[in-house]
Amino acid sequence: MPKMKTHRGAAKRFKRTAGGKWKRGRAYHSHILTKKSTKRKRGLRTQVVMSEADAPRVNRMLPYK
Repeated sequence: MPKMKTHRGAAKRFKRTAGGKWKRGRAYHSHILTKKSTKRKRGLRTQVVMSEADAPRVNRMLPYK
C-alpha cells in the first residue's frame, strides 16, 4: 500500500505539542488591523491548543506528524 500524503496546507498551519495535542494560530489577524486595539492584536499573535473535536480531522491530514 502506498504512503499517505501529508496535506501541505495543514502542515504549515498546525504544530504538535509535546503532549500530542495540536496548536493553531488565531483568526482575525490578517487584515483590517487599524480598528483593532493593540491589546486585541497582541492576543491574536499567540497560539492556542485546538479543540478535541477538530483534532481527528487534522490527524487525518497530517498522518506522520
